[in-house]
Amino acid sequence: MFFEETWLDLLARGIILSFIGLVWVTLLIRIVGLRSLSKMTNFDFVMTVALGSVLANAVTTDKWITFWQCLAAMVGLFLVQVIASKIRKTSDTAEDIMQNQPVFLYKDGAFCEEAMTSARVSKSDVIAKMREANCLSLDQAQAVVLEATGDVSVLHGDTLDERILEDVKTV
Repeated sequence: MFFEETWLDLLARGIILSFIGLVWVTLLIRIVGLRSLSKMTNFDFVMTVALGSVLANAVTTDKWITFWQCLAAMVGLFLVQVIASKIRKTSDTAEDIMQNQPVFLYKDGAFCEEAMTSARVSKSDVIAKMREANCLSLDQAQAVVLEATGDVSVLHGDTLDERILEDVKTV
């Protein structure tokens, strides 16, 4: 692509294509917004992984046509994400299809065994998340929620506003 000498061409491709690819992704993020790399839904997570994969292909290619195709694919990923987020925002049905519902793993002093089995989460996983949240006893946790993103939220403190839990599913 750049030089006849193999090692020099490999070095130049690695540096130049990486630079162009990263600038291109940064430009797309500036246009679309930071929401594009958030992990608010499982759809967003897949977008981030796919973007990384396409960028990796772009910076390791040895053909210009493949490089340009990868840059176009990145635009396509961002467009699909923008369209999907607009559809999700306007349609509850689309929201239900595209996004998992958060689920209780622990509530009111008890582990939610059925939900934990369904989500393939062990009791030790939930307890580890409680420790990460600085719970000093099980009684300190009001609830533990497996969020739609796959993150685990530990809600602890003296009071809990039930409005925070409105969309959380009890299995």
